[in-house]
Amino acid sequence: MSLTAGPERHAYRDFAGRKVDMCRPAAATAGRFDDSPREECGIFAIYAPERDVARLTYFALFALQHRGQESAGIAVSENSEIVVYKDMGLVSQVFNERILKSLTGQSAIGHVRYSTTGATGWNNAQPVIKGRNQSAVALAHNGNLVNTAELRERLLDCGHTFDSTSDTEVIAGLLAQSAEGDVKDALREVIPQLRGAFSAVVLTDKEVIGFRDPYGIRPLVLGDMEGRYVLASETAALDIIGARAIREIEPGEMCWIDESGYRIEQVAGRKRESLCVFEFIYFGRPDSIMKGQTLYDARVRMGRRLAEESPVEADLVIPVPDTGKPGAVGFAEKSGIHFGDGLIKNKYIGRTFIEPADELRRLGIRMKLNPLTSNIEGRRIVAVDDSIVRGNTTQRLVAMLFEAGAAEVHLRICSPPIVFPCFYGIDMADQDELIAFHQSVEDVGREVGATSLAYLSLDGLREATGVEDCFCTACFSGSYPCVVPENLRLAKLRFEQNADATR
Repeated sequence: MSLTAGPERHAYRDFAGRKVDMCRPAAATAGRFDDSPREECGIFAIYAPERDVARLTYFALFALQHRGQESAGIAVSENSEIVVYKDMGLVSQVFNERILKSLTGQSAIGHVRYSTTGATGWNNAQPVIKGRNQSAVALAHNGNLVNTAELRERLLDCGHTFDSTSDTEVIAGLLAQSAEGDVKDALREVIPQLRGAFSAVVLTDKEVIGFRDPYGIRPLVLGDMEGRYVLASETAALDIIGARAIREIEPGEMCWIDESGYRIEQVAGRKRESLCVFEFIYFGRPDSIMKGQTLYDARVRMGRRLAEESPVEADLVIPVPDTGKPGAVGFAEKSGIHFGDGLIKNKYIGRTFIEPADELRRLGIRMKLNPLTSNIEGRRIVAVDDSIVRGNTTQRLVAMLFEAGAAEVHLRICSPPIVFPCFYGIDMADQDELIAFHQSVEDVGREVGATSLAYLSLDGLREATGVEDCFCTACFSGSYPCVVPENLRLAKLRFEQNADATR
């Protein structure tokens, strides 16, 4: 296959004879402006022969855009042909009316990506397509495997070639290599081999399939759209297309959807459920529902609990847009301090393909946030945010508030200090890059320049979620639900506490 740079479309037939439609983009760069953990990916699948599945997938991905802004892709199946279109950028940048009209079929899967395994680049965009048994499958994945190197080496020994560096292609390669005739039988063989965090969707010429890791680290929900069924990372993707949530896919389950409806099967031994707690703190859209809780309500409760644990005398509570808003609302309600805006977000910054000039880069956070001086000047400010990772952006934000005339800046964070790295698909940092690693809360506060700093306690966070303890909190506690290989631990960890606590 010959691919050239630029937004030109290319088509080829893979070794199974299936046509693949692709777009090869020019290289792109994007600035990073916030100090929160970076999102993972968003996935969607639909079986609805009488509907415009590509357009519905487009809108679902639009609702999942917060989960990944590096690339977007849609695969459609029509009769015996699977076609994939993917590119770098936001969903609205990748797809237009002409492209969507060309993607016809009875079923589809979609993906938005933020890279955690594999470099940022078009070859790592998803869905991934592979030929198997004279047919083809496409696969999209959210999460991160911890045994990628082992599985990749096994596939290479069997003669498999790779077009990307992502663990998604490793999963697709295992599926393609399986001798099982039926794709579901192949998945029953492959899924128990995977270690780590994964929710994935698969497209064949007859069905769509979704599956989730035995710990349930990454979310996946089943929805009903007037008798046709869909799978998505979050319920917000169901809402936008008029689908009704049926239930979450449970850890270790596989769900397949075809002409006869949906069926669910437990295909991997279920472990102690360990949904990533950052779905509640930051990742999930506030209007999404997980574990029967609207995430906005859970975040308001986090803010209330934070006000109970760490009260302060102040004049104004402001959110750090946008994810700090529910927590700030809760903090203001509980403390009785007036709530208002102090930082205005540029809602159109999105993903930029233009690198800012040096003088603009030095301004850093002002490309995304600007202070509302009239609300800040002379006041004691409580700034509520969801988390602090490295602290660089938080430091600039505090300085910006003081420059705007704040008399005091009290930081209140709706999560505990992050002191351990994530191995399951969150781009966080190595341990020695985490500002709270081997520093007290007071030291972190001094380093970022705040008048005071307080974090929500781990017990307070658990209670605020409103559900029984079913979360992975390894980034706070060091207790990892799924065993992390030694080479990965050594690469990121400088100190271990209850590491690899298998549950």
